[in-house]
Amino acid sequence: MVERFDVTIPALTGDKPRRAFVYLPVDFDENKRYPVMYMFDGHNLFDDGEATYGKSWGLEDYLDDTGKQIIIAAVECNHEGERRLEEYTPKTFSYDGKIIRSNGAKYMNWLVREFKPFIDENYPTLRGRAHTAIVGSSMGGLMAMYALSKYNGYFSRGAALSPSLWVYGGVPDFIERAGFRRRTLLYTDYGSKEFTNHANMKTIFADTCSALIKKGVIITSRIVPGGTHSEASWEKSLPYLFESVFPEL
Repeated sequence: MVERFDVTIPALTGDKPRRAFVYLPVDFDENKRYPVMYMFDGHNLFDDGEATYGKSWGLEDYLDDTGKQIIIAAVECNHEGERRLEEYTPKTFSYDGKIIRSNGAKYMNWLVREFKPFIDENYPTLRGRAHTAIVGSSMGGLMAMYALSKYNGYFSRGAALSPSLWVYGGVPDFIERAGFRRRTLLYTDYGSKEFTNHANMKTIFADTCSALIKKGVIITSRIVPGGTHSEASWEKSLPYLFESVFPEL
């Protein structure tokens, strides 16, 4: 079951509402406590009718079918102009002749200081970092890596599917500076057909994975045969993602 309700992010869009999504597992029991996975681009996760390009991750069906006992909490992106890119980047960069200014830190501060406490107060969550993950794809994948690096006190697990590492052109500085706590888990992948989307992506992806391993992160890195930069491709990665990020489920 997916609950839908409106939230606001005052530091970014004032009192303008956007949709939040909370998945509750099959046989949900409010007297039990569940691990939580926070995700970016919530509108693309559950329902094809809500997805930007008409295809979702099919996440509700996957979780129902597998019976995984986890809560998913996600918020839709900002759909105005280039605002999604601004909210989902830790670094100001140039894209298609435009300057994309970074609001990634503002978004993450809202998530850990307002949205996460709201979820913990209103749902039966396991609140500690050991039971909390952060997951995204594309720019959301870059943000998942950023969150795991900069907010490791909140998240011990993460997944970054097709992360937009091209923004940095190399290993992100937030990884180079990070001090990861023990037993930090990360699943990350890249589709074999999307390496040509940006220059030097094979090297950037490999170097980033290597840097994370050297930092002590327990990383599962995967090249997806025939994988593309799309929700349909990311949906097929769900079994690998959950096996790596929450192997106990």
